Amino acid sequence: MILLSIMCGVAGFAIGVIAFLCFRKYRIDRKIQSAQYEATQIIQKAQQQADTSLKEADIIVKDKLLKMQERFEEETKEVRFEAKQLRERLLQKEEQVDKKIELQERKRSELEKIESNLQVKEKELTDAKMKYEELLQQQKQQLEHISGMTAEEAKASLLQIMEDEARHEAVKIARKIEADAVEDADKKAKKIIVTAIQRYAADCVSERTVSVVGLPNDEMKGRIIGREGRNIRALEAATGIDLIIDDTPEAVVLSGFNPVRREIARQTLDQLIADGRIHPARIEDVVKKVTQEVNQEMKEAGEQAAFDLSIQGLHPELIKYLGRLKFRTSYGQNVLRHSLEVGFLAGIMAAELGLNQKLARRMGLLHDLGKAVDHEIEGPHALIGAKLAKRHGESAKVVHAISAHHEDIPPNTVYAFLVQAADCLSGARPGARREILESYIKRIEDLENIANSYDGVSNSYAIQAGREVRVIVESTRVNENEISLLSKNIAKQIEESLVFPGQIRVTVIRETRAVEYANR
Repeated sequence: MILLSIMCGVAGFAIGVIAFLCFRKYRIDRKIQSAQYEATQIIQKAQQQADTSLKEADIIVKDKLLKMQERFEEETKEVRFEAKQLRERLLQKEEQVDKKIELQERKRSELEKIESNLQVKEKELTDAKMKYEELLQQQKQQLEHISGMTAEEAKASLLQIMEDEARHEAVKIARKIEADAVEDADKKAKKIIVTAIQRYAADCVSERTVSVVGLPNDEMKGRIIGREGRNIRALEAATGIDLIIDDTPEAVVLSGFNPVRREIARQTLDQLIADGRIHPARIEDVVKKVTQEVNQEMKEAGEQAAFDLSIQGLHPELIKYLGRLKFRTSYGQNVLRHSLEVGFLAGIMAAELGLNQKLARRMGLLHDLGKAVDHEIEGPHALIGAKLAKRHGESAKVVHAISAHHEDIPPNTVYAFLVQAADCLSGARPGARREILESYIKRIEDLENIANSYDGVSNSYAIQAGREVRVIVESTRVNENEISLLSKNIAKQIEESLVFPGQIRVTVIRETRAVEYANR
């Protein structure tokens, strides 16, 4: 029974396994059939798409072929048209070449005819030349016989005449060139001067020849004078300056020819008034102190002037002399400022002419050096300054420019003329110098009137702001020996009649002219 149950169980299990396997096979077969069907569908769809793509591609290819065929036909048409045009042009060229060949053939034949004619004419000219030479030789012999000169002598005479005429023409041309050169040089000089004036602008500085010291009250005048005048005497003795104490309210006037001493006296009096202690011992101490300060100030002023003009290598003594010019005035113009202006202007003009700017500036700065000591040494300040410059190692060119800037000696270098021009520009510019117009005109008129009062004087001109008088005399009335005496007499009368600063140069000019007229 148990065995039967086991067998029945095994049989049932086997039947279940067989049934499961049969069911699984059935499912697999169904999936295979489904896959085969889907594959068939996909293949059919792909076949349809491929057919469609082939048809579209066939249409596109046919369209492109059609377009390419149309483009090819158009290009072929253009090429044919261009070929046709080229063919026509070639035909035209061939016709033109044929015409040119025909023309050249005609010209060649004409040239051959002309050449044959020329040969005939050349032969005729040769015969005529031979006859002409024979006639010329006969005429030459006749001329030699008539004139009594050989051909060589006649040629030499003719050359001499031509040489004289050429020399005469050369003189005319040289005079014209000289006149043109003078005119061009005058224009160029004016342009350079205008350029220098435009490029340099300076302040107008004017100072008085006397110094005025302000006082806090009039009682201070008594303290300055001191008991029995001992204070004012001590001050005048220590400074060398005259003190003028008058009715001018709250002011003391310092008068003296030496500008440096006048400045020392001014600063001394200012310090004494500020301190309040005024007695002889104190005055001497303050004068010594102020003298040292003014000397230092002059040294610094000279060094600053050299620095402003970029001038190096100046002797220390020359720098001191330059510093003294800070307190020197000429016609109300500060001489140190004037020297700086002259240096700048001379440098600018030298640059325009392509010359050494530093050398020109050096000459301009030192040109009035003599005015620092002209109250101590007799003579023109230009020559005094030249001696000082030479003594302290300045070059010959610088010394010459200093001594020639007022023509105390004739200028012989371009730099000397530049310094002259710069000096005139600085002194003559508006506002540079202060002088009453009426007195200036009166002094110029007096100079010319004195010169014109002498017998034989035809005209006179006061130039360089009254520093020079040029007198023109009649050559028929004044001889060469009398002009020297005339210049001395005029100078002597000017010294006796007029009051003027510095010196005035008197130049007498006697000119003999020969005038002829060429008439036709």
